[in-house]
Amino acid sequence: MRQKYVLKLERLIFSYIFLIIFGKTNAFISNILKLMIMKKTILSLFMALGLTSMAQTIILTPFATGFSDPVEIAHCGDDRLFIVQQGGAIKVVNSDGSVNAENFLNLSSLISTGSERGLLGLAFHPNYESNGYFFVNYTNTSGNTVIARYSVSNSNPNVADPSSGVILLTINQPFSNHNGGCIKFGPDGYLWISMGDGGSGGDPNNNGQNKSSLLGKMLRISVDGDVMPYGIPEDNPFANGAQGAEEIWAYGLRNAWKFSFDRETNDLWIADVGQNAIEEINKTSAAEAGLNYGWRCYEGDQTYNASGCSDSSTMTFPIAQYNHSSGRCSITGGYVYRGAQYTDIYGLYFFADYCSNQIGVVNQIGELTFLNSYNGNYFATFGEDASGELYIAGKGSGTIYRIHGSVTASIEDVVTSIKVFPNPTKDFISLESSSSALIAEVILYDISGKEILRKSLDVTTAQVDVSNISNGLYIMAVKNSEGKTSKHKIRIQ
Repeated sequence: MRQKYVLKLERLIFSYIFLIIFGKTNAFISNILKLMIMKKTILSLFMALGLTSMAQTIILTPFATGFSDPVEIAHCGDDRLFIVQQGGAIKVVNSDGSVNAENFLNLSSLISTGSERGLLGLAFHPNYESNGYFFVNYTNTSGNTVIARYSVSNSNPNVADPSSGVILLTINQPFSNHNGGCIKFGPDGYLWISMGDGGSGGDPNNNGQNKSSLLGKMLRISVDGDVMPYGIPEDNPFANGAQGAEEIWAYGLRNAWKFSFDRETNDLWIADVGQNAIEEINKTSAAEAGLNYGWRCYEGDQTYNASGCSDSSTMTFPIAQYNHSSGRCSITGGYVYRGAQYTDIYGLYFFADYCSNQIGVVNQIGELTFLNSYNGNYFATFGEDASGELYIAGKGSGTIYRIHGSVTASIEDVVTSIKVFPNPTKDFISLESSSSALIAEVILYDISGKEILRKSLDVTTAQVDVSNISNGLYIMAVKNSEGKTSKHKIRIQ
């Protein structure tokens, strides 16, 4: 990993930043400074001098406390968070961090706990606002995995109807560990389910490679329509049942403890807990069906037990991995940050190691960096709110923390007489000057500071075509005929 650099602009430099950005200084310095986000705070220097920048520090602030073994954080599309406790209760956290006294749902009487068992997963239906459906993943009193659907109460949005449970799928578990447990709706609208290999170290039955078993797999089912208890998507790789179980989307997983979809690219990120030596992170397109992630043939990219295995060319190896040095032992998967608050962590995938209490990040090309360590937390899950801001739960501390980057994305307009709309936008950005000054120039930068678009104008109103620009967060600098500049945070979606 190449060295990372973070620079702080002094007040004098900031006072001349607009002159620099518009090219009225030494070209070499200008090209470097164009790579910075224009803000009086710690600024990240990306790409200059051939360096790849990744966040060096993050800040955790307690958001809500008092939980018992939190193992999942979910949202239903509004400003609440739902905290899953392994013992069976789901709590509601409001936008101010207050926790409702009454449980959203308590399934403690239905589950077995201990080891890696319990209530493990929660996913709200994409149309939850209209149908009130949500889904849970738990181990029942026999120790087997259950996927069930519940409904919210008709009279109270902060309470579920405990009598509404419908079991969709039960999967036998031979041992108490490696239950997977994560469930999420994908960008395709289907319910995705991660299943561990069944436990007992080393996958003695080679469930990961056995396509007739649902263990050691990523499953994908349809929970809509008339087929009950669930349907099989037609593009599942074994949908005809000839070569494997119809529910399977991918195989070769040991114990995928958390997966997520990048809300901007739809890429699938899977954190797979290793056996004795390597923890791995997989990144693939959510449209790639039938991938073999290699377990038990491989642990990460190292041979583990190749007996009876296919050629390695048929397998998908991790984008990033790490070993068990420095007290590390077990990966907790997270999310790619796509929130609008912090530019320096935008596009980074967050994960944690359970034993070392460290948080780490991986960039889009697979470079991995460990950041801070927070002793005593034993991070068991990350969470994403409806706006894409990230949270992390300490299983040991019972605390939900909010994750902060260093460089804020808030922009203070120097010129308030220029209106920029709509925001977010898909096709065009309209500009309108409400003063006698004309709109002279528009420059669009990505979050690394790279110039994406520059347009010279001499008008009071204009439209800028952004239909060919990738979705994401951008900074637009608008200069008027008086030489004044306003900066605007723009989201293209």
